[in-house]
Amino acid sequence: MTLMLRIVAVAAIFLGEALSIVAELIASRKFGKAGGDLAMLWPMFLLVSLGGILLVFGYALGYMHLKNIWIIVAISVGAILVVEPILTVLLLTAGSLIGLVLGAFGALAALFL
Repeated sequence: MTLMLRIVAVAAIFLGEALSIVAELIASRKFGKAGGDLAMLWPMFLLVSLGGILLVFGYALGYMHLKNIWIIVAISVGAILVVEPILTVLLLTAGSLIGLVLGAFGALAALFL
């Protein structure tokens, strides 16, 4: 049973990070096109709130069953490193692909230099 709860915790963290990132990307894109209309931010606020709830749930459940917060933090950072570039390329223009490549080079440089 604990293996299943660990999987649920990791899935909640990944989904929470993904929802938060999607809301950030869509809000930044639409806010620029809408001319600064704050009313369009409410759906994104709700999406980020749901993502935050999933993140807190994933952290709490993961800590209960793994007993090491650093593993949970590493999972969360790993989720950001995997999900954000993919969603940026899918939701934004091809120019973000250049940023993805440069970010990958930067991450490699940080690891090996």
